[in-house]
Amino acid sequence: MATPVATGKPARSETSESIRFFLKLALFVFILRSFIFAPFSIPSESMLPRLLIGDYLFVSKWNYGYSRWSLPWGIPLIPGRIFGRDPTRGDTVVFRSMGPDDHDVIKRVIGLPGDTVQMRGGQLFLNGRAVPKDRVADFIVPITPNFPSEKCGTAFQDVDADGAAICRYPRFRETLPNGRSYEVLDQENIPRADDTDVYRVPAGTVFLMGDNRDDSADSRFAPPEGMGYIPMDRIEGRALVTFWSTDGSAEWLKPWTWVSAARFRRIGQGF
Repeated sequence: MATPVATGKPARSETSESIRFFLKLALFVFILRSFIFAPFSIPSESMLPRLLIGDYLFVSKWNYGYSRWSLPWGIPLIPGRIFGRDPTRGDTVVFRSMGPDDHDVIKRVIGLPGDTVQMRGGQLFLNGRAVPKDRVADFIVPITPNFPSEKCGTAFQDVDADGAAICRYPRFRETLPNGRSYEVLDQENIPRADDTDVYRVPAGTVFLMGDNRDDSADSRFAPPEGMGYIPMDRIEGRALVTFWSTDGSAEWLKPWTWVSAARFRRIGQGF
């Protein structure tokens, strides 16, 4: 019987192999989330009507270049911004907010460096020209566990044909000079939000607004109340597609509710 030939290499234990596998997996996920795609969930109603609380979407990471904010937790491994490219007006972007309580936020790009932005009577003016704002059908959002009646003003509460509680908002379509079109909500006249000074966007920054104009802390307001101008290197990526949506009624211990809570018609919607 032949004698086994010694290779000189110690046999790897099952534990060490498992550790190597998980390290490789962690590295793969880190690279994927930092440079290709990352998931993002919608926590507020500031981007109604396009995004509902409970929507989950993928964000593409390559569109505008990379900075420390492209990496999980803002790890400072990338100096400044590399492969940088400015966004386009109308893009929906995820960025890291300013201030000590910095966190990921999603808004729409309205102004680029050198632009002037102003609100007059609830209408957007870009570089001194009114952005067309056309009335369209009301936006209806059901009252659900993650959008309770407290989030809907009394004037907008209603019921549908089946008697279910809904929130009905006035909806408009804006069209930017580059042809990009999107829908916005304008609930009421709020002077400090609907009639503003002229903002001139500084170099290296963008002016961002939420589509739910009366319920969005954005570049119209200075921190900590709003976001102010956002530096380009804080933009993490562009909203790509909705991959899941839930009305908040699911319970972890009741798997059948995962299906009943899902809003399947929202899955696959792009930007």
